[in-house]
Amino acid sequence: MKFKIDENLPIEISEMLNNAGYDSKTVNDQKLQGSKDSVIIEICKNERRVLITLDVDFTDIRLYPPEEYSGIIVLRGKIYSKNHLINIFRKVIPLLNNESLDRHLWIVEETKIRIRGK
Repeated sequence: MKFKIDENLPIEISEMLNNAGYDSKTVNDQKLQGSKDSVIIEICKNERRVLITLDVDFTDIRLYPPEEYSGIIVLRGKIYSKNHLINIFRKVIPLLNNESLDRHLWIVEETKIRIRGK
Protein backbone atom coordinates (compact mmCIF):
# COMPACT_ATOMS: atom_id res chain seq x y z
CA MET A 1 0.00 0.00 0.00
CA LYS A 2 1.25 3.50 -0.86
CA PHE A 3 0.57 6.72 1.01
CA LYS A 4 1.00 10.46 0.56
CA ILE A 5 1.21 12.59 3.70
CA ASP A 6 -0.18 16.11 3.32
CA GLU A 7 1.97 19.08 4.28
CA ASN A 8 -0.25 19.82 7.29
CA LEU A 9 0.88 16.65 9.10
CA PRO A 10 4.12 15.74 10.89
CA ILE A 11 6.65 13.92 8.70
CA GLU A 12 6.90 11.34 11.49
CA ILE A 13 3.65 9.85 10.17
CA SER A 14 5.41 9.07 6.90
CA GLU A 15 8.33 7.60 8.85
CA MET A 16 5.94 5.41 10.90
CA LEU A 17 4.41 4.04 7.70
CA ASN A 18 7.79 3.42 6.08
CA ASN A 19 9.00 1.64 9.24
CA ALA A 20 5.87 -0.56 9.10
CA GLY A 21 6.81 -1.62 5.55
CA TYR A 22 4.60 0.74 3.55
CA ASP A 23 5.61 3.13 0.76
CA SER A 24 5.04 6.64 2.06
CA LYS A 25 5.93 10.01 0.54
CA THR A 26 5.18 13.47 1.85
CA VAL A 27 3.84 16.38 -0.17
CA ASN A 28 7.11 18.11 0.71
CA ASP A 29 9.16 15.18 -0.68
CA GLN A 30 7.60 15.86 -4.06
CA LYS A 31 7.82 19.66 -3.76
CA LEU A 32 4.03 20.04 -3.89
CA GLN A 33 3.72 22.45 -0.94
CA GLY A 34 0.95 24.97 -1.46
CA SER A 35 -0.72 22.95 -4.24
CA LYS A 36 -4.49 22.99 -4.46
CA ASP A 37 -6.46 20.08 -3.02
CA SER A 38 -7.57 19.08 -6.51
CA VAL A 39 -3.94 18.80 -7.65
CA ILE A 40 -2.87 16.75 -4.62
CA ILE A 41 -5.75 14.30 -4.87
CA GLU A 42 -5.25 13.88 -8.63
CA ILE A 43 -1.58 13.05 -8.08
CA CYS A 44 -2.61 10.56 -5.39
CA LYS A 45 -5.08 9.04 -7.83
CA ASN A 46 -2.45 8.73 -10.58
CA GLU A 47 0.14 7.28 -8.18
CA ARG A 48 -2.46 5.05 -6.50
CA ARG A 49 -1.60 6.51 -3.10
CA VAL A 50 -3.82 6.93 -0.08
CA LEU A 51 -3.94 10.58 0.99
CA ILE A 52 -3.53 11.29 4.70
CA THR A 53 -4.48 14.83 5.71
CA LEU A 54 -6.03 17.16 8.25
CA ASP A 55 -7.98 18.95 5.52
CA VAL A 56 -11.68 18.43 6.25
CA ASP A 57 -12.57 19.41 2.67
CA PHE A 58 -11.72 15.80 1.80
CA THR A 59 -14.57 14.58 4.02
CA ASP A 60 -17.06 16.02 1.50
CA ILE A 61 -17.91 12.92 -0.51
CA ARG A 62 -19.66 15.03 -3.15
CA LEU A 63 -16.37 16.77 -3.98
CA TYR A 64 -14.14 13.75 -3.38
CA PRO A 65 -16.17 10.55 -3.86
CA PRO A 66 -14.22 7.81 -2.04
CA GLU A 67 -14.86 5.27 -4.79
CA GLU A 68 -12.66 7.31 -7.16
CA TYR A 69 -9.51 7.07 -5.02
CA SER A 70 -7.15 4.54 -3.46
CA GLY A 71 -8.24 5.93 -0.11
CA ILE A 72 -8.43 9.08 1.95
CA ILE A 73 -7.66 9.33 5.66
CA VAL A 74 -8.62 12.55 7.44
CA LEU A 75 -7.34 13.00 10.98
CA ARG A 76 -9.59 14.98 13.34
CA GLY A 77 -8.69 15.98 16.83
CA LYS A 78 -9.45 18.41 19.59
CA ILE A 79 -5.74 19.20 19.84
CA TYR A 80 -3.52 19.56 16.80
CA SER A 81 -0.10 19.34 18.39
CA LYS A 82 2.49 17.20 16.66
CA ASN A 83 2.58 14.56 19.42
CA HIS A 84 -1.20 14.34 19.64
CA LEU A 85 -1.57 13.83 15.87
CA ILE A 86 1.10 11.13 15.92
CA ASN A 87 -0.73 9.38 18.77
CA ILE A 88 -4.04 9.55 16.90
CA PHE A 89 -2.42 8.05 13.81
CA ARG A 90 -0.65 5.32 15.79
CA LYS A 91 -3.97 3.44 16.13
CA VAL A 92 -4.43 3.41 12.33
CA ILE A 93 -1.39 1.29 11.46
CA PRO A 94 -2.67 -1.99 12.96
CA LEU A 95 -5.93 -1.58 11.02
CA LEU A 96 -4.31 -1.19 7.60
CA ASN A 97 -4.16 -4.95 6.98
CA ASN A 98 -7.63 -5.63 8.42
CA GLU A 99 -9.87 -2.91 6.97
CA SER A 100 -10.26 -1.85 3.36
CA LEU A 101 -8.87 1.56 2.45
CA ASP A 102 -9.29 1.27 -1.32
CA ARG A 103 -12.27 3.42 -2.39
CA HIS A 104 -12.93 4.40 1.24
CA LEU A 105 -12.77 7.52 3.37
CA TRP A 106 -11.54 7.05 6.93
CA ILE A 107 -12.23 9.85 9.40
CA VAL A 108 -9.94 9.14 12.32
CA GLU A 109 -10.76 10.79 15.63
CA GLU A 110 -9.33 10.33 19.12
CA THR A 111 -11.91 7.73 20.15
CA LYS A 112 -13.30 6.33 16.91
CA ILE A 113 -12.80 5.79 13.21
CA ARG A 114 -15.66 6.37 10.79
CA ILE A 115 -15.38 4.59 7.45
CA ARG A 116 -17.36 5.62 4.39
CA GLY A 117 -17.37 4.07 0.93
CA LYS A 118 -18.38 0.99 -0.97
